[in-house]
Amino acid sequence: MSESINRRDFLKFSSVFPFLAGNWSSILEKGAGFSSDPSSPNILVILFDALSAKNVSLYGYGRPTTPNLERIAARSIVYHNHYSTANFTTPGTASLLTGTYPWQHRAIHFYGTVEKSVAEKNLFQAFANSGYTRLAYSHNLLVTYLLYQFYKDIEIFKWPRALSLADFQISDRLFPRDYNAAITSEMMMGSIDTSSSGSLILSLISRWMMGEKNRDLKRELKEIYPEGISEQNGHFYILEPAIDWIMDQVGKLQQPYLAYIHLLPPHEPYVPRFDFAGLFTDNWKPLRKPKGHFTQGYSQQDLNHFRRSYDEFILNVDAEFGRLFDFLDRNGILDNTCVILTTDHGELFERGIKAHSTPALYQPLVQIPLMMMCPGQTTREDVYLNTSSIDILPTLLHLAGLEIPEWVQGQILPPFGVTSGDNSRPLFCMEAKTNPKLSPLQKGSFAVIKGDYKLMHYRGYDLKKDPPDYEMFNLAEDPEELTDIHSSQKAIASELKDILHDSLEQADQMYAV
Repeated sequence: MSESINRRDFLKFSSVFPFLAGNWSSILEKGAGFSSDPSSPNILVILFDALSAKNVSLYGYGRPTTPNLERIAARSIVYHNHYSTANFTTPGTASLLTGTYPWQHRAIHFYGTVEKSVAEKNLFQAFANSGYTRLAYSHNLLVTYLLYQFYKDIEIFKWPRALSLADFQISDRLFPRDYNAAITSEMMMGSIDTSSSGSLILSLISRWMMGEKNRDLKRELKEIYPEGISEQNGHFYILEPAIDWIMDQVGKLQQPYLAYIHLLPPHEPYVPRFDFAGLFTDNWKPLRKPKGHFTQGYSQQDLNHFRRSYDEFILNVDAEFGRLFDFLDRNGILDNTCVILTTDHGELFERGIKAHSTPALYQPLVQIPLMMMCPGQTTREDVYLNTSSIDILPTLLHLAGLEIPEWVQGQILPPFGVTSGDNSRPLFCMEAKTNPKLSPLQKGSFAVIKGDYKLMHYRGYDLKKDPPDYEMFNLAEDPEELTDIHSSQKAIASELKDILHDSLEQADQMYAV
C-alpha cells in the first residue's frame, strides 16, 4: 500500500468485516492434488478487469497511473500491442481460457457460456494430469459462469462471495451443483439487480436491500473509500483483502500450481481508496475526438470526469499489484513462479461513449496490457509484435512443458515461440451480444488487425454515415484513430476485408441453415 496509509490503519477499519478470516479457508476443494514436480514453474495469472492499455503510463499515457508497473517492468516481458478478442468480459475471458476466438467458443452474450463442444477444451483441462494444482476465482459473476462450466477441471474452485463484503444471492447456496441455472433463474425472478424482466416486487425488495447495504458499507468505510466501493450484481468488494488472500494462497498451494485470479477493479464504479482519490485533479486533458458510430451522447466534460476517477482507480490497482509483487519477491516465490498480469478488455472515454457497453471496437477497448514475470528474470524485454489473448493458453502450456492441443487457435508468445519479427498474422476482435449464439454472425462489430493496419466492420446496423459499414486506421501513424483511411487506401482495405470475411464465413459454416 502507499506510504500515506499503513497496515495498522487499514486493519483498524477492516474489523467491520468479520467474514474475512473465516472465508479465506472456506474453499471448495475437490481431490487432494498431485505430487509436486520441482522442475515445473508455478503459474499465477492475475486479471484486473477493464484495464485499458491506453490509460496505463507504462505504455506512454499522459498521467502517471502505473509507477509500480513501470518499476516491475525492469524484470518483465512487456507486450506493447496486445489485444483482447472482444470489448467486454464474457467473450474476452472465454478466449483467454480456451485459446479460441469468440466465433469459435460462442460465449458472446452477457452471462454467456461457451458452446458445449468447447467446454471440454479449456485452460484447466489442458493442465489436467500434469501435476499442477488448479485454482480459480473471480469477483466478476460473468467469469464465474464460465469457470463453472469448467468446474470438473478445477481442483480448487472459489465462489465470488468468499471475497465479497456482502451479497444477496440465494439460489446458488441451495443448488451449488447447478450454479449457472440457479443464478440465471434468480436473476429472471428479479432477486438481484438486473435489467431482465422479472418479479417487480422481488426486484424492488432486492434493490432496496442492496441499496441499504451499500449505504451501510459506504458509511462504515467512508474514511478509506470516500467514493464508495466496487459492486457488481449484489456483490460488494474491496481490492486489498483479495491481494492479501492471494499472498496467503501462494504460500499454501501444493506446487506446482496454476492459479487464475480475476479481480473486479478498476472496473466501474471507479472508486479509488482515499489516498488516491483526487490525485489527478490536474490540468491534463485528453485528446478530443469526433463522435462516431455508437455515440451515447456523453459530453466531453462528463467523460473527462469519469476518466479521472478511472485513472485514480488504476493508480490504486497499481499500488496493490506492486504490494503483491514485492511480497512474492521478498519471499522467494518469484524464483519458481511465472506471474502474468493482463485483463479482459479496456474502457472508453471518448467519442461520446463511456466504459464498454457499446458495439465499438476502438483501441482503448481492445488494446490491453500484458506483462509476464518469469523465474530468474532480471532484465526487461519489450515485445512490439501484435499478440492476442488467445496466445496466453498455449504460452502457459509451453512454459509448463506440456503439449499444446490442436484446437488452440493462438500461438506461443514471443520470445518463447519461434519469432522472426514477422507481424503479418491477422488478429481479430468482435462484439455480437445481440446475435443469437448458435447462428451465423449477422449483427455485430468485427475488427481485423494486421501489421500496422486495423479494419473495423459493422454488420447489421442502421448507421447514418457514408460509408456506413467500415472504418480503417494506420495504427503506427495514427494510434488515436483520428483519420479513417478506408476510402483512400483501397488496396489494403480490400485485403483486410477479404481476410475478415473469409474468417467470418468459415466460422459461420457450422451454423449455416
